[in-house]
Amino acid sequence: MKDVLEKTSAATEEFRAHVLAGLASTPKRISSRYFYDAEGDRLFQQIMASEDYYVTRAENEILRDQTDAVLTALANGHQRFSLFELGAGDGAKTKHLLRRALEMGRDPLYRPIDISENALEQLGTTLKKELPALRYHAEQGEYFEAIERSFTDPSEAKAVLFLGSNIGNLEHERAVELLKGVAQNLGPNDRFLVGFDRKKDPATIRRAYNDSEGHTRDFNLNLLRRINNELGADLDLDHFIHTPVYDPSSGRALSYIVSTRDQQVHVPGSERTFHFKAWEALHTEISQKYDDEMIADLAKRSGLRIADQFTDSKGYFSDVVFAPKETMS
Repeated sequence: MKDVLEKTSAATEEFRAHVLAGLASTPKRISSRYFYDAEGDRLFQQIMASEDYYVTRAENEILRDQTDAVLTALANGHQRFSLFELGAGDGAKTKHLLRRALEMGRDPLYRPIDISENALEQLGTTLKKELPALRYHAEQGEYFEAIERSFTDPSEAKAVLFLGSNIGNLEHERAVELLKGVAQNLGPNDRFLVGFDRKKDPATIRRAYNDSEGHTRDFNLNLLRRINNELGADLDLDHFIHTPVYDPSSGRALSYIVSTRDQQVHVPGSERTFHFKAWEALHTEISQKYDDEMIADLAKRSGLRIADQFTDSKGYFSDVVFAPKETMS
């Protein structure tokens, strides 16, 4: 119990430090990693089920309908391998691969990594029921921390998943850094699959981040609710709105929470009062959309090569399998 309390306290103080720094910055910003408390997890499940949010359906189609081909590319001839997943969430799409791997007599060790302890607990419960024969070891934490801690075990071949266009939540240099971090820990026969949301009709993208049911709005505003509940702040949720934008020239979809009036905000732990001007924005999320040239550039800068690529029937989404450059003949 003491360890749990200390872990909770440390996480809360880390959250507080990030919020204080973000509210003090110009422009104001808070990382999307803090969306995911229990309510945030629930709201994100609703987003993924929304008719307007195509991303989950497109990638699910790939992993459901091209399972054997994807699994062959990932396992790369290995019967026994560790399957890491960065940002596993509910693992719904990955279960297509895990179930088929077991059916084929392969023996994967599934190692999901997620910032949300709640998501990992729920995933572990469902896997025990649905895939009881599966070897399973979860880890809570940030991607970069987990890579340093967990990717050094040479005892099994590695396959790494980074699904759901999570790569798009990173600024370009940070995305290169993550891919490099994975690449440096891959053996010559290991593989790394990354999901990329592709550039497409801007109207389709705008609907995905401003869905008609309001789930994305609620998801963003829940971040403010979490700050109030966990840190004791006094943000007035009635005077903030969710405002997403998309720039087709750069492929950047951005989410903002905008204050509709002048207001003062207090966060215990800081003597400072934070001022929001009327219509001032708090940046919460980036979702980068990619084309072939951008994906190739990421690979080149990260020490990777494209080994295989899978796309849904509408061409909305690509799952790209990378290998270390050293394996080139």
